[in-house]
Amino acid sequence: MVDPDGYRPNVGIVLMHDDGRLFWARRVNRDGWQFPQGGMNTDETPLEAMYRELREEVGLAPDQVQVLGSTPGWLRYRLPQRCIRRGNRPVCIGQKQVWFLLRLTGREDDVRLDLTEKPEFDSWRWVDFWYPAQHVVSFKRDVYVRALEHLAPHARAVAGEGAVPAAVPEVAGLKAFPQGGRFRGRRA
Repeated sequence: MVDPDGYRPNVGIVLMHDDGRLFWARRVNRDGWQFPQGGMNTDETPLEAMYRELREEVGLAPDQVQVLGSTPGWLRYRLPQRCIRRGNRPVCIGQKQVWFLLRLTGREDDVRLDLTEKPEFDSWRWVDFWYPAQHVVSFKRDVYVRALEHLAPHARAVAGEGAVPAAVPEVAGLKAFPQGGRFRGRRA
């Protein structure tokens, strides 16, 4: 499903440990790391798609997480020209995403990356809150920063100011952030 502007509706999942660290996963057969995310089916709400993707990619059920917040609308990113599949109709030029912040209430042992025939990830770890904004592939950085900025107050309410610093780190390739500042937390 692609909207008239060429964007595929999608959900992003920021899974948080009680101490403010975030679930960071490595794509299968690649060195790229990212948050879980996935496309929405035409008959799904963003929340329904998020729970389906959470189960497929991370192996967690709704009763193993608590929804702490979400972005109020779509955050968009464009794909690099080399990633656009011109043969597909309609042509998808990027993704528009609703992001959810989830708190893990289950056990770490509940995480399963192998529940589907074609897993998305082959490894995962916990990282400091702003780490993903600095380490995701460059064309997703702006969306990651905007999503984390919006979700940070919800995370801070659970994990505290020390675990989720208010200042957004400087990230190579991005213009100045609305909040500015340098990274002041623990590094992953």
